[in-house]
Amino acid sequence: MADSDSGEKTEEPTSKKLSDARKKGQIARSKDLGTMFVLVGSAVAIMLVGGMLTDSLAGVMTRLFSLSRDEVMDIHALYNVLSGSVGNVIPPLLWIFSIIMIAAFIGNSMLGGISFSAEAMAPKLSKMSPLAGFKRMFGIKALVELVKSLLKFFVVFIVAYLLLSSLFSEILGLSLELIPLSLVHAVTLLQWMFLVLALSIGIIAAIDAPYQTWDHNRQLKMTKQEVKDEMKNSEGSPEIKGRIRRAQYEMSQRRMMQEVPTSDVVITNPTHYAVALKYDAIVGGAPMMVAKGIDEMAIHIRTIAKEHNVEIITSPALARSLYYSAEVDQEIPEELFAAVAQVLAFIFQLNEHKKGKAKMPTAIAKNLPIPDEFKY
Repeated sequence: MADSDSGEKTEEPTSKKLSDARKKGQIARSKDLGTMFVLVGSAVAIMLVGGMLTDSLAGVMTRLFSLSRDEVMDIHALYNVLSGSVGNVIPPLLWIFSIIMIAAFIGNSMLGGISFSAEAMAPKLSKMSPLAGFKRMFGIKALVELVKSLLKFFVVFIVAYLLLSSLFSEILGLSLELIPLSLVHAVTLLQWMFLVLALSIGIIAAIDAPYQTWDHNRQLKMTKQEVKDEMKNSEGSPEIKGRIRRAQYEMSQRRMMQEVPTSDVVITNPTHYAVALKYDAIVGGAPMMVAKGIDEMAIHIRTIAKEHNVEIITSPALARSLYYSAEVDQEIPEELFAAVAQVLAFIFQLNEHKKGKAKMPTAIAKNLPIPDEFKY
């Protein structure tokens, strides 16, 4: 079973795996594809509705520069003039915003489709960890994004250079044209240059979209054992489900034992019970239960703790209370905060003493503040 658990993920994700991932909001997305559609949509919107918007703005300017004396002196009349003039600008603006919104919707839903996941929107404490943020900043994804950013810069730079080179004589010729015609010609050139530059992002999107699809599929790949377990679980056999539950229990026990070296303290009975606690001062919150066990499992926890120099504290009442009132990978009950705080304070001061930064702490009180309903 250990060989299967440690096997490589070589199998394509099943439909159930893909469905579960989609419910969690894990779908392939290409930001560059969405960006390209927004930019192209903006360019097309300006080319289609730009004339209407220009005429509306010209009408507003003409009306505002031709106010009569009575309109200037009457605040209500002036308000009516302003509202009527600005109202003419709203339709072309709505057309432009609508085109851009449609382009953004198409670009962001083209890869991965439409998906809404409340679970993906839920806050996660792991994302607030400075260490996790540091890993994201210097991980493989960050490197890929850096390469894409550099590639976008060079692509846009090269396309802009080629555009300016090919249109250089035409741009210089604008100075020889009459002012109204030269302005129209200049705006037309800017519109087409903006459209071509926006389309140049398509080169990056053509690379990024297949990469995002491949990376999403790679992350969801499964081991052969995971595929077998899923097939067996879907059959609904009690015997198969029992074996799967036993395998999951063994895996959870192994994962639990792997967390013991990272714990801050192990509290024991001292022979029958053992619980391992961890407190993250950066993240805050309550101490977490990372492992617990009785009899042989308790001995195993203590053995691992000794091998990794994790402090072991003997407190029978607190060990029993934590064992029966807290679950692994969950925070301890609020009622036990005071008792556990004394233990952690002793451990932290003891660690400082070992470093030569503090004096030897006094022993932990034998009668820790444990509520009667949590005594076992």
